[in-house]
Amino acid sequence: MNLLKYCIVGFIFGIVLTKAEAVSWYRIYEMFQFQSFHMYGIIMTAIATGLISIQFIKRKKWKNYDGHPFYIQDKEKGNARYWIGGILFGLGWAMVGACPGPIFILLGAGFFSVGLVLIGAVFGTFLYGVLKDKLPH
Repeated sequence: MNLLKYCIVGFIFGIVLTKAEAVSWYRIYEMFQFQSFHMYGIIMTAIATGLISIQFIKRKKWKNYDGHPFYIQDKEKGNARYWIGGILFGLGWAMVGACPGPIFILLGAGFFSVGLVLIGAVFGTFLYGVLKDKLPH
């Protein structure tokens, strides 16, 4: 039953991203060329929604499905690893025109060449798993 809930949420998420043109290679290209506000508006809306939601969860002391309170970890000092990770993520996004969520949406929409991007993303995740103990955390 839980799997069905996640599938429904993912399906709705895919529809929203498709209708908002967030999976469009052209829109992503415009964003990285600083030619359009469209994608930046979507990203800023997501950040604002997340910020408001987190504050609401903290203040109302909401609990998860199991009845346990949500635990939101405080920020860590030192942010070099976030800059490095963000730059790598952005470079990958710019090169292939899709971040991880839209990869699956594009596959579902019939763009099967994105399967190569999915293979690369899975390989990169595997490589991180192999190297994570050697990386500065």
